Amino acid sequence: MLKSMTGYGRAQEVIGSKDITVEIKAVNHRFFEFNARVPRSYGYIEEPIKSMLQSKVSRGKIEVNVTLYNVDAPNEDVEVNIELARDYLNALRVASHVLDIEDDLTLSDLISFNDIFTIRKKEEDEDAVVAAVLAVSEKAAESFIGMREAEGAKLKEDLLLKLSSIETSVADIESRASFLSEDYRTRLFQKLSDILHDTQIDEQRILTEAAIFAEKVAVDEETVRLRSHIAQFRQLLDADAPVGRKLDFLIQEFNREANTIGSKVQNVDITKIVVEIKSDIEKIREQIQNIE
Repeated sequence: MLKSMTGYGRAQEVIGSKDITVEIKAVNHRFFEFNARVPRSYGYIEEPIKSMLQSKVSRGKIEVNVTLYNVDAPNEDVEVNIELARDYLNALRVASHVLDIEDDLTLSDLISFNDIFTIRKKEEDEDAVVAAVLAVSEKAAESFIGMREAEGAKLKEDLLLKLSSIETSVADIESRASFLSEDYRTRLFQKLSDILHDTQIDEQRILTEAAIFAEKVAVDEETVRLRSHIAQFRQLLDADAPVGRKLDFLIQEFNREANTIGSKVQNVDITKIVVEIKSDIEKIREQIQNIE
């Protein structure tokens, strides 16, 4: 199934003593790029989330945001360095006496001295935390991928319309090109008749010139290749594997054939059709930049 590279997914669940929320969002990118924001003390969960997403996503700039809260009790112990606190208090009292300042010190005054506090994280079962976070991440990823698939379906629908438009234009070029050599022969005969008046015109020479012209302006090979590229493009749109890079290469081939037709056939009507084809090709190129 065709997938867009943009998407968003979110999941929240309480597992054990943890209230876990995982958000996943992505935009288009040539490769897989991963960035995660997790609580500082839970850095070890980043790599398992990345591995899980890499198994599901091949391309895109992925951003993951994880929050964890303890629903039962704090996950940290706060210890106070009593000796250091006493030293601060004594120093302040000496200063108040020397400076003749009223001693109105209270316990709350000591809070500003951060170094008297030591915060220790309680020991946790890291494997259990990883398993819980991954369980929530899987649900977020399911929502995320669902959005990518929905956008991919819309892209596919629009791309198929543009392919049909190009196919119609190719048929129009083939129809018009078939008359070019005959038209050239007629115009050449008329031009020589006007110049030579009653002089005998070498009919075989005109036919030869027309044949040479027809060979120069023949676009059969280009239109056949374009039709082949269109068929390949449709097959890729139905593929289960990521196809963004293949589509990007194929659309370059579309453009190459269109340019060749435009340079070969110096005909106003066909030139207009080629411009329309190139316009559709450019629109397709912009859209497939967002396909995984």
